Amino acid sequence: MIDETLVKNTVIKLLKDSSTKLPEDVKDALKKAYSLEEGPAKAQLEAILKNVEMAEELSLPMCQDTGIHIFFVKVGDIGNIEIEKKIREIITEAVREATVSVPLRPNAVHPLSRKNPGDNVGDFMPYVVLTPIDSDFIEITAMPKGAGAENMSKIAMLNPSEGIEGVKKFALDTVLAAGSNPCPPTIIGIGIGGSADISIKLAKTALLRPIDKRHSDKDIQELEKDLLKAFNALGIGAMGLGGKTTVLGVNIELGYCHTASLPVAINVQCWAARRATAKIYKDGKVEHLTHKG
Repeated sequence: MIDETLVKNTVIKLLKDSSTKLPEDVKDALKKAYSLEEGPAKAQLEAILKNVEMAEELSLPMCQDTGIHIFFVKVGDIGNIEIEKKIREIITEAVREATVSVPLRPNAVHPLSRKNPGDNVGDFMPYVVLTPIDSDFIEITAMPKGAGAENMSKIAMLNPSEGIEGVKKFALDTVLAAGSNPCPPTIIGIGIGGSADISIKLAKTALLRPIDKRHSDKDIQELEKDLLKAFNALGIGAMGLGGKTTVLGVNIELGYCHTASLPVAINVQCWAARRATAKIYKDGKVEHLTHKG
């Protein structure tokens, strides 16, 4: 039976896991980059990998910036309508508790006064994206997002005549301008189409896909591969020290748009590409999908 305490405790574990452990696809990409590099970039990647290892061993956050907290929640028929109604409230309380227990740095502030309540909770924070699904479970994904990478994100409303070459140019200009600021090697989420707000959501959603899984459309697969090669040819490298690996992965998502529009959004993620997912079934069983054990 799913109850509020079960959901809250699952979210707290997701926040702990996402802050202290990297998904295997990201760790594998960092290890591959380390094997290819030399000089200062190799030393920096070695330090990153050691940091990841120590964070997991000590169960402590891998980065001092534990981010703001974004959740993607798929809600099925679990036989408890009260849980479905209160899911945002439950997640908010879990963030409050995890801020103390993990611990998480209190990053959420009022945008103008900069007042910090100290618990990572405020208007629209944590941010919860709800999607109804036909199932007997709730699937919750926690995605902590640090400011260094998020601050480098961009959106452009291109002229449709600019086409795919315009998309490539905007993406390259964005990564080049970001330089070392987002703590590369980064992961680049790109949203193409929709409207301004939809393209941004698509870009962030793209970051949920493991970087070793390509888009289902073959043309988009090729665009992902082409952009990855182009980004790494920039030579920015790990922490801006130069080298072969500026970007670990490129994920693209698409949405149909107005005939007179071509929105493109770039959401930048640092090497600490934190995410954790769990399913809570109707019978009370919990399955952690990103980090086992």
